[in-house]
Amino acid sequence: MSLTQRLTAAMAAILTALVLLAAPAIAHHASTPFYDSDQEVEFEGTVTRFVFRNPHAFLYVDVTDPNGQVSEWQVELGAPVSLRRTGWTPDTLAIGTVVKVSGNPSRAEGSKGVCCVSMTRADGSPILAGGRVREAQQPPR
Repeated sequence: MSLTQRLTAAMAAILTALVLLAAPAIAHHASTPFYDSDQEVEFEGTVTRFVFRNPHAFLYVDVTDPNGQVSEWQVELGAPVSLRRTGWTPDTLAIGTVVKVSGNPSRAEGSKGVCCVSMTRADGSPILAGGRVREAQQPPR
């Protein structure tokens, strides 16, 4: 194999490695296009479903307004792998659990969705010991 061929092969390998390393960063998205970070909504409701799968976990909560009307709110949480690091499992919030949620509302007109939330039980106690919803920053290695 000539020097030119070896250099071409090495350059192709480097380019392939760079593309593979950059793909996860490109694939992930910010929440700002979908949720309004300048607004915050708060509600209390009853958990009806907890979908604990990739790419993000979702919690569904029935919320009753002052007129007695019930609407379903969708709470977007982090990736299950990140949630597991803070102690969450698919069984963390059982159907029927009452939660208080505060977060950024969806930008989609007429939708009932939030992300970037803080959440407690109805009495204000944390969902998990330590009270975290978001993944804590990992210590340096």
